[in-house]
Amino acid sequence: MDTERCRALLCALEEGSLTAVSEKLGYTTSGISRMMAALEEETGFPLLIRSRSGVFPTEECQQLLPVMQEIVQLSDRYDQTASEMKGLNCGSIRIGTSYYAYYDWFAGLIADFGKEYPGITVEIVEGTSTELLRDMDEHRADLCIISKRAGNYNWAPLKKDQLLACLPKDHPMARREKFPVKAFAEEDFIELYPGKETDNSQMLERCRVKPKVRYATSDNYAAYAMVAAGLGIACTNAIIAESFKEGVRYLPLTPAQSVEIGMATPKTKAMSPAAKKFAEFALTRFSG
Repeated sequence: MDTERCRALLCALEEGSLTAVSEKLGYTTSGISRMMAALEEETGFPLLIRSRSGVFPTEECQQLLPVMQEIVQLSDRYDQTASEMKGLNCGSIRIGTSYYAYYDWFAGLIADFGKEYPGITVEIVEGTSTELLRDMDEHRADLCIISKRAGNYNWAPLKKDQLLACLPKDHPMARREKFPVKAFAEEDFIELYPGKETDNSQMLERCRVKPKVRYATSDNYAAYAMVAAGLGIACTNAIIAESFKEGVRYLPLTPAQSVEIGMATPKTKAMSPAAKKFAEFALTRFSG
């Protein structure tokens, strides 16, 4: 099976169109179309559903995706290992973070890393901790900074982070020193990342509290703006709360709730040489 065809298909599904893939991988659109046709002919059945809104995987393709992802990852590891054996440093790394408070840290880290390894490119992606850990398991991310989750991976703790209640400044409970977790079931609640497993959803489930959801959003700033406008209350990480303070008040929870933030990496044998280099480099910079 041609690795580049697998890479192009995975890229097509990620980008949503063959045109976007041609621009990203440096092929013509017709060249990408021929690659997809050849891959489908080799496989023996259709892999892509083509429509005006983009391309989507067929059911058969969905079953093959984990294998294709592994083929591409193994090919990259082969190329990087061979280059490393010849004294070269090349490759690409995809790192994820659930906390944009670490973007500046990552930017500085990538800049310093690039001075030592100019041939290695680095891409930052964002998502919830659960999503990024799944991406790492499925070889769509090489390492990530997340809050700790169950799983078979290496873990380097960075810091403990509190969960806080976010209230409008004029809310009757805003003058309290702490906010009872059970009160999330009584006040209009603004849910972050609805339907996804997050630090908040895990905490509320652990405390057996069903929040009184009135609004929902997947944007932190939108949630804080709604809180500041008096539409309800929210729950957030202290590290994220630092970015938005106007019009809101943060209270520690009672009983106190916290999460451990750190760097997750695959078991060593599953990492490419470039990812190993970056992980080692990052660990030397880790500090609370």
